[in-house]
Amino acid sequence: MDLATTYHGIELRNPIVHSASPITGSLDNLRRLEDAGTSAVVMYSLFEEQVNAESHELDHYLSYGRESQAEALSYVPEADNYKVGPEQYLEHIAAAKRSLEIPVFGSLNGVSKEGWEKYARLIEEAGADALELNIYNIATDPSLEGPEIEQVYVDVVQNVTESVGIPVAVKIGPFFSSMASMARRLQEAGADALVLFNRFYQPDIDVEKLEVTPNLRLSEPYEMLLPMRWVAILHGRVDIDFAISTGVHNHVSVMKGLMVGASVVMMTSELLRHGIERVGDVLSELSKWMEEHEYVSVRQMQGSMSQKNVDEPAVFERVNYLKILHSWRPDPTGQLHF
Repeated sequence: MDLATTYHGIELRNPIVHSASPITGSLDNLRRLEDAGTSAVVMYSLFEEQVNAESHELDHYLSYGRESQAEALSYVPEADNYKVGPEQYLEHIAAAKRSLEIPVFGSLNGVSKEGWEKYARLIEEAGADALELNIYNIATDPSLEGPEIEQVYVDVVQNVTESVGIPVAVKIGPFFSSMASMARRLQEAGADALVLFNRFYQPDIDVEKLEVTPNLRLSEPYEMLLPMRWVAILHGRVDIDFAISTGVHNHVSVMKGLMVGASVVMMTSELLRHGIERVGDVLSELSKWMEEHEYVSVRQMQGSMSQKNVDEPAVFERVNYLKILHSWRPDPTGQLHF
């Protein structure tokens, strides 16, 4: 059974990649991920503002919304190896490259133009096989227009891709007025892959202490529907690789991601819940299903259920909305049925 796939030009032994998380903070965990069957690892993110914590004079380039980061350190489980400066982070990448045979991808969450470029080059020099730009920006300034915000993303990607020679993936959120246009613009700016989507960790409120508190929730399977829909729409329309990073919990979700057109899927929450060795179970279940359904390779299924290839393409647009609304029927027991 051929499980191999290609992600931004790099050959991988299977489509399961471990996305940025505290798990990657130790070499032992990285070796366990490789032994379990993971095809590549994305290191936890290096945060520019963490590196520059002593300075309050950050560049305005991405300063708006900087207090809300996708992997903000107060929002994730504590880990001794997670809170580190650039030197430790870069050495960790170098050590991972010495210890692992699978590709190692760096992850960068920048704030300033200079920071994005500087740390991208350092991560490349440390030996990373590719770089994931973790762009997470909540635009809270009412005076900023949509095109200005979108241009920030494009500029970040263009500046970084012009500064490094390794492949660059871009991890973004779903909240653009035209996702298809943004995907095309990011590809034209030099991105080799798009990771869909960044999860917005919403803060909560402690009504007794009158404090805003972190609220970390691991992903659930239903969350895969949004990135799956957009990968299905964009596959074959934008010349770029896609990774689905939310809601991947079993072999069925791996297959769904591939069928809509993803090159890889990123599994993290499932491993945080059930352990790193869960990867091996999922790969075994995937191989068994493929054999039973006479698939000889994962490439055979990639894109087979994208919008361009299904019998009813409009189901990924308004038709699905209408079908769901009209499928409701009352039940004498009071239950809702769809």
